[in-house]
Amino acid sequence: MDISPARRRLIFGLIVCALAGLGAYLIGPAAHGAGSPPKRHTAHAPSAAQRSTGTVNAASGRPDIYQWLPFTRAGLAAAALVVVKFGDAYGSYSYTQNAAAYVAPLVPFTSAPLVNQIEAAYAVPGVAATRVSSKQVSVGTTTIGSIRAFGPSSLTFLIQLSRHVTDKAGQSQQSTVYAVTVTGSGTSWQVADVELASAGNS
Repeated sequence: MDISPARRRLIFGLIVCALAGLGAYLIGPAAHGAGSPPKRHTAHAPSAAQRSTGTVNAASGRPDIYQWLPFTRAGLAAAALVVVKFGDAYGSYSYTQNAAAYVAPLVPFTSAPLVNQIEAAYAVPGVAATRVSSKQVSVGTTTIGSIRAFGPSSLTFLIQLSRHVTDKAGQSQQSTVYAVTVTGSGTSWQVADVELASAGNS
């Protein structure tokens, strides 16, 4: 049956809250990076009765929220893993690398337009000169904080990217919060956009 706009917004709010509350369980394993990729699972579309009334997990007594979402548990884990890989590579570089070498690790899971943007930003003369003259080396570590938004073929994660930077002056730690959007379906995702969390990408 049709769902009114008000009820649709209410359901969306409940889902976002549920995802935030269960964040450690749903995306925790992927957010800690290394390890084998998530196993593929076959998604089964809910029946009309399930869509209208909701189902309850017999073990936990909680509603099965995935019947309301455009992705499966495996799909969410796969998207989160891509985001972590992207953040780690995005935050890691060496003054010895040219722009092409820096973006090479991003290519397998990042859209071509975004790779080109990142490559161009890395090669900006003033930034590149500073990086080389101070002999900067950075190692990035990504932690997923939450899901900001989602749609039928996209997910936007808020991540904290920590960079451990070594240069002529010594060592320092830098931390930035980004909104990273992935697009795709099932367990196949790629990063399509990255922005400072305060800049948008919502």
